[in-house]
Amino acid sequence: MQTISFYNLAYMLLPLAIVVYFYFKYTQDKKEIVYATVRMVLQLLLIGYLLIFIFNTKNIFLGLFILTFMLVIATMIVLRVTTNKSLKNYSLIFFASFISSFIHLFLILEVVLDLESFYEPRYAIPLVGMVFANIMNIISLSIERFEKEISRNESFEEARKISFKACMIPQINTLLAVGLVALPGMMTGQILSGVDPLIAVRYQILIMIMSISSGGLAVIIYYNFLEKFKLYSKK
Repeated sequence: MQTISFYNLAYMLLPLAIVVYFYFKYTQDKKEIVYATVRMVLQLLLIGYLLIFIFNTKNIFLGLFILTFMLVIATMIVLRVTTNKSLKNYSLIFFASFISSFIHLFLILEVVLDLESFYEPRYAIPLVGMVFANIMNIISLSIERFEKEISRNESFEEARKISFKACMIPQINTLLAVGLVALPGMMTGQILSGVDPLIAVRYQILIMIMSISSGGLAVIIYYNFLEKFKLYSKK
């Protein structure tokens, strides 16, 4: 696989600098993209070294700690978009995400991949990250739209219908476009690393189904929690 030097990688900052300039020009915010980029680089460098350690130790308790930490952070990020930042709402988001991710990871690791050990960090950690990130994005879109509809005096059922449809648009668009408009990240990465394209396709199908179903199921569970506990109000 072709290696990338940090010197060559720095050239990618040139188009980003243009975006930063116009982002500041249009929004008067000169820190957000720069902060997000610097944080992304530092986080990925840190996780790169951490993954080497995790893959070598294969300690299940360390793995559980890391997975729990990832879910806690993902839930905190989701909470940014909601007006209800209570501990109860945080708990609903957390457990909706946990239930959906556990179901999907069990199916993937135990049934689909049929690994010798359920906890194989080389598979579990990246897949969990994909599931959590996907759930985080879909629930965020759903909550943001749901609260807007509730504030317009829509009924719970109508707000749920509109927000659920809205949050699934990016996922459905991705399913329609994959293979025709773009080759997805995992498939591209595997092909670049020398994996047979037909094997890469199977993994990508797994990821695409997981993406739409894990996020969708998490939202469904969250809506049921929300309705049960009446944790929504019209303004």
